[in-house]
Amino acid sequence: MDVSLAIRHRLKELGLEQRDLARAAHVTESYISQLLTKKKLPPAPNRTDMYDKIGKVLKLPSGELAKLADLQRREQLKKKLGDPPSPLMPDVRAVVLGKCAPDKERQIRAIFETQPFGELERFVTQKLVEVVKGVARQELANTAWLRRVARLSRKSYPQMRVTVLEFLDATIFTLTRENCVAFLEPLIESWDIDLTTFCIEIVLNRHVAPEHHKTFEFIEKGPEQSVDEEPGLKEFLQDTSLSGEATEEDIAFLKTLRFKNKRPTPLYYYRELQSLRDPLHFRIPRGGRRE
Repeated sequence: MDVSLAIRHRLKELGLEQRDLARAAHVTESYISQLLTKKKLPPAPNRTDMYDKIGKVLKLPSGELAKLADLQRREQLKKKLGDPPSPLMPDVRAVVLGKCAPDKERQIRAIFETQPFGELERFVTQKLVEVVKGVARQELANTAWLRRVARLSRKSYPQMRVTVLEFLDATIFTLTRENCVAFLEPLIESWDIDLTTFCIEIVLNRHVAPEHHKTFEFIEKGPEQSVDEEPGLKEFLQDTSLSGEATEEDIAFLKTLRFKNKRPTPLYYYRELQSLRDPLHFRIPRGGRRE
């Protein structure tokens, strides 16, 4: 017995309707309908609380629906293993290239078009999807976050609940334009790549992502100098009159500063902190606005 059959059987026994399940799981009624008619594969149990919510309404033993869903997904994926991957849709590529750093966009576009869904396009898309999925998983249980992203994507809260489940199940081979509009578009501000080292930098929307900057590097580095070797930084952090307003992000940045022949004083770090606060020292991101 699969998930859809089990649910339909209990709905009939209890005299319930699909909208009762949609209301309990905080998803759309059309999504429940597509699950029950097998037009959509049930989401992975470790990525949703939907089965617990529906199970309670249907008065089923805890975990039963999740087990059925896991078995059904395994069988379905086995059938698809032999299918060749299909290239990205033009709309999906347009979203990815639209977020590329302006000075690299023409060069990257030429590579993408010369090598359709080649190594570079798959690599970049995979990293963008991994980063956004990480944010989505972290915030999956955060109702306020889901509502905020729903507004950015112009979706209702139940629609966003459905979209996030589908996005977490998606791969770069099954990515859709809807996934991009709902997550890549609002969460990613820009990305850039060094084609020599393949170091890729991804800037996220700080309004919906806890960490707004991600860097992936593939070069060997020597051991970093210990923070303890900079006494000026230690004194700065101990003096709350200087460092009282410093955030964790500010401190993490100050710790990355290295000096070969100089030993900065606590006042230097204080002035560096003020520079971080001054908007005149930073360019406004493309399409952004000064707060």
